[in-house]
Amino acid sequence: MNGWTQEFSRMLHRRAAGDRGAAARGLRQASLPAAPLPEAKKPGAAGGIRALSSGSLRSAGREGPGPWDAPAGGAALRSGPPPPRGDSGGGDGSGRAAMTGARPGAAEQRRAGARGGAAAAAAGGMSGAWGAGRALAALLLAASVLSAALLAPGGAPERGAESARPRDKKRHVELKMDQALLLIHNELLRTNLTVYWNSERCYHCLFQVLVNVSQSRRAGEPSIAAVGVSAQHGSILQLKATEEEKEVCRLEYKFGEFGNYSLLVKHVQDGVDRIACDVVVNEDPVDSNLPVTVAFLIGLALVIAVCFLRFLLSLDDFNNWISKAINSRETDRLINSELGSPSRADALGGDSQLEAWGPAAAPQRLRCVDTFRGIALIIMVFVNYGGGKYWYFKHSSWNGLTVADLVFPWFVFIMGSSIFLSMTSTLQRGCSKFRLLGKIAWRSFLLISLGIVVVNPNYCLGPLSWDKLRIPGVLQRLGVTYFVVAVLELLFAKPVPGSGASSYLFVPLAQERRCSSLRDILSSWPQWLFILLLESIWLGLTFFLPVPGCPTGYLGPGGIGDLGRYPNCTGGAAGYIDRLLLGEDHLYQHPSSAVLYHTEVAYDPEGILGTINSIVMAFLGVQAGRILLYYKDQTKAILLRFTAWSCFLGLISVALTKVSENEGSIPINKNLWSISYVTTLSSFAFFILLVLYPTVDVKGLWTGTPFFYPGMNSLLVYVGHEVFESYFPFQWKLGDDQSHREHLTQNIVATALWVLIAYILYKKKIFWKI
Repeated sequence: MNGWTQEFSRMLHRRAAGDRGAAARGLRQASLPAAPLPEAKKPGAAGGIRALSSGSLRSAGREGPGPWDAPAGGAALRSGPPPPRGDSGGGDGSGRAAMTGARPGAAEQRRAGARGGAAAAAAGGMSGAWGAGRALAALLLAASVLSAALLAPGGAPERGAESARPRDKKRHVELKMDQALLLIHNELLRTNLTVYWNSERCYHCLFQVLVNVSQSRRAGEPSIAAVGVSAQHGSILQLKATEEEKEVCRLEYKFGEFGNYSLLVKHVQDGVDRIACDVVVNEDPVDSNLPVTVAFLIGLALVIAVCFLRFLLSLDDFNNWISKAINSRETDRLINSELGSPSRADALGGDSQLEAWGPAAAPQRLRCVDTFRGIALIIMVFVNYGGGKYWYFKHSSWNGLTVADLVFPWFVFIMGSSIFLSMTSTLQRGCSKFRLLGKIAWRSFLLISLGIVVVNPNYCLGPLSWDKLRIPGVLQRLGVTYFVVAVLELLFAKPVPGSGASSYLFVPLAQERRCSSLRDILSSWPQWLFILLLESIWLGLTFFLPVPGCPTGYLGPGGIGDLGRYPNCTGGAAGYIDRLLLGEDHLYQHPSSAVLYHTEVAYDPEGILGTINSIVMAFLGVQAGRILLYYKDQTKAILLRFTAWSCFLGLISVALTKVSENEGSIPINKNLWSISYVTTLSSFAFFILLVLYPTVDVKGLWTGTPFFYPGMNSLLVYVGHEVFESYFPFQWKLGDDQSHREHLTQNIVATALWVLIAYILYKKKIFWKI
């Protein structure tokens, strides 16, 4: 009895101690200053930066903006008391509840991945769908682990756990994602300062007013202004005396996210009276790239685990202990339709002898083509969902390349390869040219209609009407490009009689015998002439078409670029043609150039003039397909030609760009789809095929999993991810909207879900084709 009483007493003591701890935490939360914030003066802004000017300010620095922070944008002031903050610095109770509520979804995905892995293991061995199920289950498990690790309650690793000391109990600056706090100390007597800002990535841009700082009233008592500055790229700061417009100093500095810095402006006596501007770090910035590093390490661990599992499965004893292998060729036969994906069973072998295809032959798919298509598509889904809000997962503001700029041209390239290979197979089966032309026209019409009606970004402006409908777009460009390239190849398809069957080849027999080493190029000389003519039209319109109010041949972004001399000339001839033929209201209203260059005119990156180079890109993909067909089973010849094309196109890019982002004669530019952009991305594409073809199709070292599955259902995945972007479970309310970590987790999970959907559809033999 006494033992029971002692145990009960200890339990009461523990509960009382817990209550006192909770009360203490509540007291600490209630002790935070709750004075209302006055309206901020906004003397100027630049690139999403807003300022607050005052004599003495409180820094929000790394105080750790929580879930109540404003969404993306410049540093802004908000009136009213901040919500109470827990000890961990990761948000209040509601924020923790929201993040905790996200974990069951991750657990469900782990259970789903486990069920998928168990089902796949029961089904078979290393080959076919069993190996795909294992790899996919591992992928989803990795995404779930990443989600659970990064969404766990507590302090966000990006923000830090400690709160910054308040500099002023009445005011503070709330920092947004990719911002740092800068306190400007003006110790100059009788000199008001105006601080101007510019990004190092903004080429030849006007400086933008950042903040005004009043003069110091007494020696030793500086006037202080606080402002949020961009931490994405290096910043250029220019300080001028307000009255005299005389430059006081200029400096370049790379601020870190959520760092706390002071800029000290004062007179220095070192033999000569001069003004010094020094940056001092008050609080170290956070490592905003840490979530990307964690995700990469998890992915690397996943690859190692899958490779180890494959090694185990290569052991007969282990493989027999699990299950027997299954054969999945029935699925491959089902999906090899007329205008679907490419096939390896083509009419031209390694020698110059012609073979007639038997109608009953079951062609084997080129998995490297589907895998490459899937890689481009999955990266496209990831960056379209936000890419963790990192700048390198967004489109470049104007010149240059980011990860987001890679995927669309690769998709066009692979579409060109598929056009040639699948069209060859269709004609070999006896389909007439006229009937195939009708299928090409119908498919192009459906792609354009889907792009205009279903996947239209102007839906974000409200219900669509014809006066605000965006006409260009991704699917629209794919539809036009597909039609031109497919008709071009169909037009020059030459019938060659076979033994008992009609065979269509894209090569004259006599010419092939004369120069077999170049037959993939010489056989298509009419198509090459047409492509060169198209490119001449692009060059002529781009560099010689007069554009009102703009210099001829202008390739700049307009806005504040080029020192603000051509603010309404965004895109030069490309933008002018679109506005003239389509109307400004029917173009994309939020071009990427508006972020850094503050352009105010509409500009569409999928416009009319850029479609010419999209056709060129697809035709280079046709060339890759032609190599795969003409030199079938000659691995060395295929790899040699892929290498040659990659180097040749790379040298063209070097000549056009001078290995510079802005100084070349034709810079790499996704918005313009410049010819250097096409040659550079085509060079990368040939290199990727150079790696994938021997790895996937020749040696069989990799099956293409998991990218193979979305590559088989590319249209459904693309349209689906656009339509359901804002629906759960692809998007949910974040605990901290200003956290790269949470955005990255959400985007990875959403992308992994589309891989899972593509895998399930593949297993169910469901393929959406038009």
